[in-house]
Amino acid sequence: MSRLRLIAPPQLVGNVSLPASKSVSNRLLLLDALCPVPGMLHGVALCDDTLAMQQALAATCGTLDVGAAGTAMRFATALLAVRQGCDVVLTGSERMCERPIGVLVSALRELGARIDYVGREGFPPLHIVGAQLHPAHLTMPAHVSSQFISAVAMILLVVGGGSITLEGEVVSRPYIDMTLALMRRYGAQATFAGHTIEVAGGVYEPQELTVEADWSAASYWYALAALLPGSEITLPGLERDSLQGDSAVQHMMSPLGVTTEWLPAGGVRLSGRPTCNCPAHLDMTATPDLAQTLAVTLCLLGRPFRLTGLRSLRIKETDRLEGLRSQLAKVGYLLTVEGDEALSWDGDRCEPQPNPVIDTLHDHRMAMAMALCAVKHPGVVIDDAQVVTKSYPAFWQQLGQAGFTIVQLS
Repeated sequence: MSRLRLIAPPQLVGNVSLPASKSVSNRLLLLDALCPVPGMLHGVALCDDTLAMQQALAATCGTLDVGAAGTAMRFATALLAVRQGCDVVLTGSERMCERPIGVLVSALRELGARIDYVGREGFPPLHIVGAQLHPAHLTMPAHVSSQFISAVAMILLVVGGGSITLEGEVVSRPYIDMTLALMRRYGAQATFAGHTIEVAGGVYEPQELTVEADWSAASYWYALAALLPGSEITLPGLERDSLQGDSAVQHMMSPLGVTTEWLPAGGVRLSGRPTCNCPAHLDMTATPDLAQTLAVTLCLLGRPFRLTGLRSLRIKETDRLEGLRSQLAKVGYLLTVEGDEALSWDGDRCEPQPNPVIDTLHDHRMAMAMALCAVKHPGVVIDDAQVVTKSYPAFWQQLGQAGFTIVQLS
C-alpha cells in the first residue's frame, strides 16, 4: 500500500466506525500498569502507537524500540524510570531520535530517576534503570509537549506525590486535563489550578473502563462533510462530554457549513452545506493535531486563513508547518509559515503540479489531511500511505467504503 491514487465522489453517505482514541488508550494503559493489580480495559485502540505502548509496559531489560510512537516514548520513559529492577535502552525511529526529550528527562531526574543519554544529549536513545523515586515540587516549561507533563503527572502519585509548576503559556491543555481526569477515575487526588498541578501520593485503584471513539479521527470526516455539501455521515461512538480536546472540531467546522446532530443511541450525524468564503482566524494552541485538517480544508474551500498557536508542530512526526507548506504547494496553494507560531494563506495560488504525488513525510496526519485534496484534485497520489497505521489503520478502507475510488499503484 505504498502509493494510492484517490478520486472523491460528489457526496458521501454512510456510517463510519471510528477507531478508539489512542490518546485515551495510552493513558489508560499506563495507569492500569501503575495499579497494584490490573483492571479491565475494553476497546483499546488497535494501532501502531498503542501496540508500541503495550510492548513498553512489558519491557524489563534489553532494547525497546517504539518506532515512531511519540506517546509511547514519553510515557514509557516515565514508567520504566519508576519500575524498579528494569534495565532498558529505549529508542525509536530516526525521526524519534531527532525529537527532543530533555525536558522530561530533567524532570524525572529531579524525582531520582536513573536515565542516561546513549548518544546526543537531550535526545533518545535513553538508558533507563528503574529506581525508587521520591516526591518533589517540579518546574517545567509549559510550551513543550503536553505528553512530558502528563507522563510526570501520572507517576507522581506512586512516588509519594508532588507538584508541577508550568512556566509560560500552556499548550495542548486539553490533553493535560484529560490525563488528570483519567487519573481521578483511578482514585487519584489531582488538581490543576492556575499554572500548578498538584498530585497527592497514594495507590491507583484498578478500574473497568471502555475507551471512547477518537475525535481526531473524526476530524477528517468533518472536513469531508464541509468539502462535499449534501453529504450525510454517521459517526457512532463519539461522546458529547468527551475528555478529548479535539472534540472542538465540531465547533471549528460549524462555520464551514457542517451541522453536528447528536443521536439518541450515541454518536453524531454530520451534514454539510455551502458557506461563504470569509477569512478564518483560529488559535490552535489547545488543539494542534487539528491544524493540518483545518489548513487543508480551508485551502480547498478557497477561504484565506491564519492559524496560530502552532509551536509544537515543529517537533511532531515531521515538521508539520514546513510539511503543509511544501505539500500544499504541489496542488496550487502558497502558504506562509510565520516563525514557529503561525501558518497563513492569503489566497495566493500557483499552477498545480500535473499528477501531484504527496509525500506524507512519515506522518500519519499528513497522509490523512492531504487525502482531502482528492475532492478538488482528482487523481492525487498519496505516497507512503500505510503510515496511517500509526493511529487509524482502517482509514483507506473506510474512504473506499464511503465512495472514494482508491487505486493502489505499487
